[in-house]
Amino acid sequence: MTSSKKTPVILITGASQGIGAAIAKVFAKELRRVRLALVARNVRNLTTVARACSKLGATVETFTCDVADETAVEMLEAAVSKRFGAIDVLINNAGVFATAPFVETSAVEFDRIIATNLRSAFLVTRAFVPAMIKQKHGDVFFMSSIAGLGAYPNSTAYCAAKFGVTGLAKVLRAETREHGVRVCCVHPGATWSPSWSESGVDEERIMPAADVARAFFDVYRLGRNTVVEEIVLRPQLGDL
Repeated sequence: MTSSKKTPVILITGASQGIGAAIAKVFAKELRRVRLALVARNVRNLTTVARACSKLGATVETFTCDVADETAVEMLEAAVSKRFGAIDVLINNAGVFATAPFVETSAVEFDRIIATNLRSAFLVTRAFVPAMIKQKHGDVFFMSSIAGLGAYPNSTAYCAAKFGVTGLAKVLRAETREHGVRVCCVHPGATWSPSWSESGVDEERIMPAADVARAFFDVYRLGRNTVVEEIVLRPQLGDL
């Protein structure tokens, strides 16, 4: 099966909750008969998101994968290709957030944060971009953060990972723009998720995941002669 403009294939990592789940739902709602390859480790949550997207009219397949594991990603690429053929849009959304002062950050924790946020984006992109280059068509999104643009105290590993994601996106853009592949790096600020529920911060001060997800779709739907290389999203009231 080859990709089709009428029925694009969208692969989303970290699709079981938060922004990833919201991205899946907005594409399912806005693109008629869209085909979604939803990837995450949490099978239960992923199934719930898939069910919601199916009700919106999408064709959905779920893939359980640790995207920081090279062998697992190779198996993912084979499984997705067998089910859908070449993908049209890759959304590197998988990630994890943790805080600790620089001198209290262990090497193990540093490696974990780098692997989940940066290594995963490298491995998944390396697996799926060659087909995009071959067909001279595709979109790749990287989920960075405002922490990938400026330093934050107590976020050593996270900032390092997100700065790396930002650089990764720039290199890929430089290497693939002549091959019909658009690359966009998204830098969201504070976005509402269950982890904020006990923070004491008013939900009104934080961006809803649906708004961030909508930005991905709006960038994608632009004409092929236009690329949004980077987009910064912040709460209207400013950073927390």
